[in-house]
Amino acid sequence: MGTLHLCRHPLVADALALLRDRDCPPEAFRRQLRRLALVLGQEAAAGLRTTPIEVRTPLAPCRGERLAGRLALVPVLRAGLGLVEGLLDLLPEAEVWHLGLFRDEATLEPVEYYSRLGGSPPPGDAFLLDPMLATGGTAVAAVAALRRWGVERIRFVGVLGAPAGVEALQRHDPGVEIHLAALDPELDERGYILPGLGDAGDRQYRTGS
Repeated sequence: MGTLHLCRHPLVADALALLRDRDCPPEAFRRQLRRLALVLGQEAAAGLRTTPIEVRTPLAPCRGERLAGRLALVPVLRAGLGLVEGLLDLLPEAEVWHLGLFRDEATLEPVEYYSRLGGSPPPGDAFLLDPMLATGGTAVAAVAALRRWGVERIRFVGVLGAPAGVEALQRHDPGVEIHLAALDPELDERGYILPGLGDAGDRQYRTGS
């Protein structure tokens, strides 16, 4: 099954506590998402491939390593956008490809409304970015889109998950690594994570009620 990684770093715990606070304003919410993405991204990047190189320091030649191959950051619009800037700080040469999915509130099923995937040869590695892994429907649809494009290695990077969402993604594609800040115990009747942090898109962009 796809490995679930829960980040125990104290900086992640601190950022998550601020994100959960209902009084956290949108500008602070975005700032904490970016901060959290930097730490989660380091853990998710630990398994990326490298290639040996030789460089010349000011004093002498030296052997080193660089990241090998292309890496794509794929935020699920719109909430996933909040994780992009932090990961670009960490991985400045990564490509960014957007995928638009929303969850039908009646059926809880994902609906794709925008995709730029498939217009060029696929990267070897992709980080799929979405703050919430709730029912798992959106993540499953997004992973399926990346597989159709031809991406070989996929890592899901998010903030919170629920057991139902993790299990759904693991059943659908056991090869996907899942990196989260925390796993909350359950979903409510609307499919929202409890205790969660609310709607991550609305809270970033001052929309919703």
